Amino acid sequence: MALTIGIAGLPNVGKSTLFNALTRATVLAANYPFATIEPNIGVVPLPDERLKVLADIFGSEKIIPATVSFVDIAGIVRGASEGEGLGNQFLANIREADAICQVTRAFEDPDVVHVDGKVSPKDDIETVSTELILADMQTLERQIPKLEKEVRAKRTEPEYLSTAQACMDMLERGVLVSAGAKDAGLDPEVVRSFQLMTAKPFIYVFNMDAEGMEDEAKQQELRDLVAPAEAVFLDAQFEAELVELDEDEAREMLAEVGQEESGLDKLARVGFDTLGLQTYLTAGEKEARAWTIHKGWTAPQAAGVIHTDFERGFIKAEITSYDGLVKAGSIAEARAEGLLRLEGKDYVMQDGDVVEFKFNV
Repeated sequence: MALTIGIAGLPNVGKSTLFNALTRATVLAANYPFATIEPNIGVVPLPDERLKVLADIFGSEKIIPATVSFVDIAGIVRGASEGEGLGNQFLANIREADAICQVTRAFEDPDVVHVDGKVSPKDDIETVSTELILADMQTLERQIPKLEKEVRAKRTEPEYLSTAQACMDMLERGVLVSAGAKDAGLDPEVVRSFQLMTAKPFIYVFNMDAEGMEDEAKQQELRDLVAPAEAVFLDAQFEAELVELDEDEAREMLAEVGQEESGLDKLARVGFDTLGLQTYLTAGEKEARAWTIHKGWTAPQAAGVIHTDFERGFIKAEITSYDGLVKAGSIAEARAEGLLRLEGKDYVMQDGDVVEFKFNV
């Protein structure tokens, strides 16, 4: 399931440092705008401790986690919506992403030039939001007259026109569509048809220094700034160093700074959730694996992720909960205790279901 999160923001906020850490890739992290022109794509494993436990129970040879894809997009500058710099290209790359991860600088460093001359997370967020809003307004300005004609000719449902107008009203007030559409009672499918960048889910990553990572008051202030969107706090430089260590050393380093998990692990989890995804698990001698599906999918749809034949010939799904299986200690014991159940085609998958599909093609 190739859903991607676009890493966006102003130049010199730590996007490429973060991307390097996310993917252990080496991309140009130069200290000037437009250092990243071609988007770099990185596939990041989703941390899931359940897989190791299942691998132990089943004697699995390997573990295959679910993944989240991140795209490193070059820095947006003021005027990008008018094609300033390489604005058109950047906006096109953001348009293709399924969610936007806006990296914002919240650290002071005289050696790293801020594009506006001062560090202000609020101003930076507004600069990026404004460029996306202006670009979306241009999109709607082109679409609304067409929709008016189509509604008059009864070729399009009036709801499409009223939704486009409602979106335009939000944007004119400086409100992101993703923040205002639900309260306005707009149909998500209709909104999606306009392909607006501001309608995508947003995650805000604040790149902080060691001092900022310990400043709970500052973090709360930044959370309030972006609510109801998720805020993730991390030190991109620290994360870049962390990924070079082995698992035990990394755990030790996190403990030293009082963190339970790395910022990257949290970002992968928040990103996965923001995209509306969940996992189900399969396990056997060959592998213990997490499969990615959309929340709300039924058992046949989930089976189709493994192979289309599984969906086409779906008969039943033999399911046990992860917790129940771990408590029982083996599939045989889980079966003996009545913890395995057969579910049909209407069953809605739950996160952490351990599944074996029965199918006939």
